[in-house]
Amino acid sequence: MVSFRKCILALTVLVLFAGLASAQVGLGTTSPLTCATNVSVTPTLRAEGYTEQTGDITITCTGGTNFTPGQQIPAVNIQVFLNTAVTSRLLPISGGPSNASEALLLIDEPGSGLPGYGPGLAQKVCTTPSTGCTQFVGTVAGPTLGTAVDACVTVGGTGACTGTSAVFGANVFQGIVTGNSVTWFGIPVLPPVTSGSARVYRITNIRANATSLSGGSAAGATPVIASISISGATSLLIQNPTPTVGFVQSGLVATASGATNQNQCNSTNRASINTVTFTENFGTAFKTRIAAQTNSAYAGQGIPSASFPNNQNVPGQIYNSESNFVLGVPSGATAGLADYGTRLKATFNSVPAGIRLFVSTVNVNNNALPVTIGTPGGSLGNTGTTGYAQLVSSETINDGTVGGVFFPAVSSTDVPSTGNTPIVEIPVVNGTATAVWEVINTNPNAIDSLKFGVYSTYTSNVAQNSPPPGTATVNLSFAPTPTAAFSAAAGAAASSSLTIPRFIADTSAARNIEIINICRTILLYPYVTNIQGFDTGLAIANTSTDPFGTGAQAGTCKLNWYQGASNPAQGDSGTIASGTVYTTLASLAVPGFNGYMIAVCNFQYAHGFAFISDLGARNLAMGYLALVIPDPGTGSRNASPPCQGITGCSATGENEGH
Repeated sequence: MVSFRKCILALTVLVLFAGLASAQVGLGTTSPLTCATNVSVTPTLRAEGYTEQTGDITITCTGGTNFTPGQQIPAVNIQVFLNTAVTSRLLPISGGPSNASEALLLIDEPGSGLPGYGPGLAQKVCTTPSTGCTQFVGTVAGPTLGTAVDACVTVGGTGACTGTSAVFGANVFQGIVTGNSVTWFGIPVLPPVTSGSARVYRITNIRANATSLSGGSAAGATPVIASISISGATSLLIQNPTPTVGFVQSGLVATASGATNQNQCNSTNRASINTVTFTENFGTAFKTRIAAQTNSAYAGQGIPSASFPNNQNVPGQIYNSESNFVLGVPSGATAGLADYGTRLKATFNSVPAGIRLFVSTVNVNNNALPVTIGTPGGSLGNTGTTGYAQLVSSETINDGTVGGVFFPAVSSTDVPSTGNTPIVEIPVVNGTATAVWEVINTNPNAIDSLKFGVYSTYTSNVAQNSPPPGTATVNLSFAPTPTAAFSAAAGAAASSSLTIPRFIADTSAARNIEIINICRTILLYPYVTNIQGFDTGLAIANTSTDPFGTGAQAGTCKLNWYQGASNPAQGDSGTIASGTVYTTLASLAVPGFNGYMIAVCNFQYAHGFAFISDLGARNLAMGYLALVIPDPGTGSRNASPPCQGITGCSATGENEGH
């Protein structure tokens, strides 16, 4: 059963048909045929989207002149122009137009269940969209149908139809897409004539490239304007021929938590490093493939049921899904059906070599605790209003065809070092990795915010400078975006091969998620002087060569001098090889200095010694060891790596073994 939250019937449609008995030719006074346009629901379109759904346009006609039964019904061409490209899916017809599309025009709301003859008819698609389908005025009472036959054809063919030969004519027409317009050819215009009756033409499944309208002067609410043109053998007076069919607004706000500082010296195993968050900017920016919270729509994690998509083909109904009005057409294709629900993509870049990345397969409350809304394989599409998304194997892979049972979910293989969140490794190739999640449950009456955990594993090998120092970043966007699969130009135009929906790439600044800091030691020399006849000898030993199998590491030390208001410029020791000692005199490095010095050495196991004396050490001399102080760059209070079995090493203090 379709959820009330997701599928409310447009009130304007109910009002429209409240007085409709049957839209038929018959007795009644004649009057001018007049038509008015209406957009019952004007949706918000995502500014990032190439294939955004516009609101349905209804053209409601009343009055007109009686036609004689058997007379051919005059036809018109109805063309809709947008102020951007039309990107409805193309559904080529063998031997027919290659640009026939999923954009449909329906006459008298067939299959809606509303009162009246037209709404009670089945949906019959015209098989020749490039010319339309010729139809004739039927009898007032079709003897085989038990009610009026307004527009009809003969059984098994076309031609004037009366009596038992009458069957109702086509009431669904495919549009032909060209650039920023879509045209429906040969649409029969049969005046309803009878007072209180109306004939309704519904235009649905028009998709638009909203990206070209983003950032307009309307402060995030740029209108999508439709201009309706009528041509053909007869005239049709339309009031309000330029309705607004949507407003364009940014659909996504994406963030990443602060970057985690990691020490090159310390190995990690599935450690939580970041949380990426996708928040919709308005309540319907995140959509499921078909109507969300619907058992009949999803048998498990977004898997279509055997009857799919028969639950999403009621004219005028609001579904708030990536699909719109779903209907099979004579070519064998399905109009209105999206390929998947809203997908969210994290693209990781500049990942230092040697780092393995993992992500949560579902959205999380926090990186240790996943969101749960149901049992996989159960009715995840009908579990209330909790937003839920599942990791999928590709940004463009289809969720499955009509009656299919395929959903490209990626199963978890592990859990993080802390918590029970399901996670899986994503391959890092040349410093880049990608994760894509698909929305399979959402609440259109609230702002959904979906969070996903990011985790890393690496083995420290400082002797090989692995992992090398660097900063991993992430870009966050809808998916799919222009890649090798399609170019931006192709994505912005109507296509028969590209998947729907599709979006622009994230052009914002990359967000830092993990920083690998080089193994280093910070030494504090509390007192250094070379005034009043004294001088200070300074030594820094690189003790990463030892009998314990420690990886040798070379590096420089930056010497930072502090004595109050006027501090000397930073000094540089030059590279200090493993197993060697650097020495200098304060009188040579910073003449006239009296203060303290902090040495930042880009290698582990640095140790320092200072020797202060008068000239020649004749009267007074003293020496002290430099203090090894915590490294604020890594957030660690331990200047050395884990003890790794070294005798005398403290896991929480300094490495006493050195």
